Amino acid sequence: MNKAIFYHAGCAICVAAEQQVLQALDKSRYQVEVVHLVEEKSAIAFAEQAGVKSVPALLLDGAVFHINFGASLDEVKGVAHA
Repeated sequence: MNKAIFYHAGCAICVAAEQQVLQALDKSRYQVEVVHLVEEKSAIAFAEQAGVKSVPALLLDGAVFHINFGASLDEVKGVAHA
């Protein structure tokens, strides 16, 4: 089974996108992990290495898909380190 990672920062845009993405992905093909970057600060470096530039974002089969625009990763880092 392939893994999909949905990154977000908890904002209203992120939460709405999370709900739509989770409903749309084929659960028989993808194991979905949801990562709240403000709560899971240690995941920020991995998200950056994967190519995430803003949230909400979906990492699917090694490709990053930026969904709408809630916050840049720099903004998330600022909140996560506050």
